Amino acid sequence: MSPMRASRALAPVVVCISLVVAVGGSLGSPLITAVATQYGVSLAAAQWTLTISLLAGAVATPVLGRLGSGPRRRGVVLVTLGVVLTGSVLTVLPLPFAFLLAGRAAQGAGLGLTALMMATARDHLDEQHAARTIATLSIASTVGVGVGYPLSGLLADLGGIRAAFALGLVLTAAALVAAVIVLPPAPPRTASRVDIPGVLLLTVALIALLLVISQTALWHDHTALAVAILVFSLVMFAVWTIVELRTDKPLVDVRLLRHPAIAVANLVMLTGGVGMYLLLSLINRYVQTPAAAGYGFGLNTFQAGLVLVPFSVLGFAAGRVMPHLRSRFGARSLLAASTAVVLAAFVLFALARGHLVEPVLAMSILGIGVGSFSAAMPAVILAATPAAETASAMGVNQVVRSVGFSMGSALGGLILAAHTTAVFPSEGGYGAAAWTGAVTTTITLIIVAVLYPKRT
Repeated sequence: MSPMRASRALAPVVVCISLVVAVGGSLGSPLITAVATQYGVSLAAAQWTLTISLLAGAVATPVLGRLGSGPRRRGVVLVTLGVVLTGSVLTVLPLPFAFLLAGRAAQGAGLGLTALMMATARDHLDEQHAARTIATLSIASTVGVGVGYPLSGLLADLGGIRAAFALGLVLTAAALVAAVIVLPPAPPRTASRVDIPGVLLLTVALIALLLVISQTALWHDHTALAVAILVFSLVMFAVWTIVELRTDKPLVDVRLLRHPAIAVANLVMLTGGVGMYLLLSLINRYVQTPAAAGYGFGLNTFQAGLVLVPFSVLGFAAGRVMPHLRSRFGARSLLAASTAVVLAAFVLFALARGHLVEPVLAMSILGIGVGSFSAAMPAVILAATPAAETASAMGVNQVVRSVGFSMGSALGGLILAAHTTAVFPSEGGYGAAAWTGAVTTTITLIIVAVLYPKRT
């Protein structure tokens, strides 16, 4: 491909790659029940098809961010897509359950590519085009959920879970071919040395944290053990931070967090992510609850996935508008407005959910809030980040978002479990969870209003 054509194709390709890995990462959630049935394992074991992907992505993101900060970015992207492709093959083949978990872990590694795609856009596109592309990349995971859920549900209904996982295989193969043809080499920079102690410490800390916040049964059945794991994780994060501050070439330059805008942005991403994913999981679970429970609509996997379509469409549209609004209103105002939209979605779901249109409307409003919030976040961080540290800085933010989303999912599960006396949670449990999320989102709004630097 000629340099001119490659340049024109770069933005669509980097967005495509991020969308593909997001779809692959989301495939596990709607298939948990089907996996448990086909492989003869418990629902808790089947849940690991989602958890292990999240764990792998959280660990891979900062590592790939550091490797991709140097001249080897193209090779890192291609190798990672090759790993994702191999994992996709393992999910499709009729192999034992352990191979499915290994495949899902390999697919999860691809979640770390979004930060590298942002760095690629920043290096090779003009400033205005790069800003639009990075904003789009930041909402790729949002669109990926809306695409992955209904498609995987439909394919699972028609051809079983291997047909659903085959979707990830086909998409990854296409993304790898596009990357080989279009992705340019990174600008000449000094190669980054991999901080092995930092990798090991961060891996242990993240695994412990994501394990304890993603396994709701652990809190319900072994509360003391869950608390011990959480404390251990926090201690490991503290040790990792000290090590990174004393390392010349750290895995993550935590010194960047000293900048008020970056520090508050990551705090907002953490607390905001808790609320966003909490409501997403609540609505998805509520609409699938059989009417025999006294509430819910008994939607199947495919139908429940369609509820997410307006979430993704409106989220994408809101994200595309954000770059045009930032110069006029500023990042602080946009983050506050986006958080307020998410809060409105919580209040709507807490007060009205007796008719299907109401959860769908709440999901649509949530999509607008999540899309605009996600698109505004990169501009905040990149404004205070050197170009050479783009992949690393956005990698940290992606990890923070993953942790926030996991905490939101776990929080919803814990609250609903506390309100479950038979098979299904009481409807009041959904109200309690929704108001809890509203409080969390209000705290996020206060952080933006009080702590966020006003000159942004």
